[in-house]
Amino acid sequence: MKTMYLPKISHITSGFVAVLVGYTSSVAIIFQAALASGASSDQISSWLWALGIGMGVTSFGLSLYYKTPILTAWSTPGAALLATGLSGTSLEEAIGLFIVCSILITFCGLTGIFEKIMSYVPSTLASAMLAGVLFPFALNGFGALSTHPLLVGSMVVVFFILKKVLPNYAVPFVLIIGIAIASLQSLIAYEDVSLLISTPIWITPSFSLGSILGIGLPLFIVTMASQNVPGLAVLRSHDYQVSASPLISCTGIAGIVLAPFGGFAFNLAAITAAICMGEDADKNKASRYFASMWAGGFYILMGLFSTTVVALFSAFPQALVLAIAALALLGTIGNSLHQALNQPSERDSALLTFLITASGMSMFGIGSAFWGLIIGLCVYHFNLVKSRV
Repeated sequence: MKTMYLPKISHITSGFVAVLVGYTSSVAIIFQAALASGASSDQISSWLWALGIGMGVTSFGLSLYYKTPILTAWSTPGAALLATGLSGTSLEEAIGLFIVCSILITFCGLTGIFEKIMSYVPSTLASAMLAGVLFPFALNGFGALSTHPLLVGSMVVVFFILKKVLPNYAVPFVLIIGIAIASLQSLIAYEDVSLLISTPIWITPSFSLGSILGIGLPLFIVTMASQNVPGLAVLRSHDYQVSASPLISCTGIAGIVLAPFGGFAFNLAAITAAICMGEDADKNKASRYFASMWAGGFYILMGLFSTTVVALFSAFPQALVLAIAALALLGTIGNSLHQALNQPSERDSALLTFLITASGMSMFGIGSAFWGLIIGLCVYHFNLVKSRV
């Protein structure tokens, strides 16, 4: 007889924190991208509806099916690319290039090309890249001490106390305390929040070869290189061995279906996924997928009430969001660095991967995670060949 699932507070709060971090860290970029395409305020709400529903359904469904904490996300660097590249492009042409991008993502998943490439990536480099992706969030979180010492300082102190006495509930209690302190300091503007349900708006696509080659193809490359590579690295570094092909395919199909409503690109999450995969989500690795299912549920709610959710998240002080993200990711960063540097023969390549990824550098519109991995792989194989000579 199967036992009924009883929600753990750590599952709920880890899912909520993952969604909180995902939205507040880049929702402003989505607005900029939508505005660049000439979208109206109602159409921008539709974009956020499509993105929330797409991330929610895929995160919930994939996590439940594979019993693995799988979280999807919108393409943040893709949104940044759109914010600068869509100027002068009609909204209908933008929708058309979104569809083409998602078709290419689906093709990569169905053919298994992406997974074949990732099979050549050592676990040390995958862990180093993950640590590098997460490291800036930790720096920003503790950097907020200078602007909000009472708020962030209290959260840090309480976190480390609770890690000793109530480790499973450290992050949720810190979040509650942070909200309470921010409210006492009048840092949260609740009066700007009202309950509104978003309505999806269909936009008939048109296809322009120029916009597809100039924006759609770069969007595809950026999404695969800067998002799906670290997203799969997060799974591998936590020793979850789900095949990448169906995951990539599902995100591509979600993009094809939701592109006409503004769902420009979906991919595997990295930073937010790490929150649901750490010990703070659940000491039992086998049941951490409930945290990402909760995150999926929150994403769906955020899609349905995207206008309200954006106003609510905008009401939180940035220092609170940065601090809770940094504290929630500390364990993952520490474990990733340990795994990355554990093999002396691979330490140089792993360290280089970590440093380049953490630097945040960008070349040709592709982020540091991709370049950190590529350069690290070059050094890894050079050392490997050298050791055999």
